[in-house]
Amino acid sequence: MDNKTVALGVSRAILNGHWTELDSLLAEDFTYTGDGMVFNKDQYIGFMQDLKTAMANMKMEFTHVLAEDDMVSIRFITTAKNIGKFMGAPASNKEVTVNGILMRKIKDGKVAQEWQTTDLLGLMTQMGFGTLFGYAVGVGLFKTKSPSPVRKFA
Repeated sequence: MDNKTVALGVSRAILNGHWTELDSLLAEDFTYTGDGMVFNKDQYIGFMQDLKTAMANMKMEFTHVLAEDDMVSIRFITTAKNIGKFMGAPASNKEVTVNGILMRKIKDGKVAQEWQTTDLLGLMTQMGFGTLFGYAVGVGLFKTKSPSPVRKFA
């Protein structure tokens, strides 16, 4: 598989809830750094499982995919309906659109590292003022940290 295929394969496995496939696409020492969070492989999979549980009818559009050597950059637009608790915020039952950019480093046919930036302010704003306010107070004022995500199943 070429690097673009591997990098996009991670997003598609998440989108389709194919956790075994996702596991096989990530290096054992995989690390994720993004939006103020740092995860190892199991935490990343757990976070993505939480995301899929909280967002129904999730769709992703990959508007730009650029590859150079071992790096692949992907600009994405995700749409979904927020039906469950996510990042400490309660379900809003609202349709949301999330924009972001990620970079994935490919090594030996697997994703070894990912860096991501997502428009979290835009997401929280779409989910509602209460969600945005609660998240801002918890994280900003009280420096509340959510527990690390845990992988639920393979």
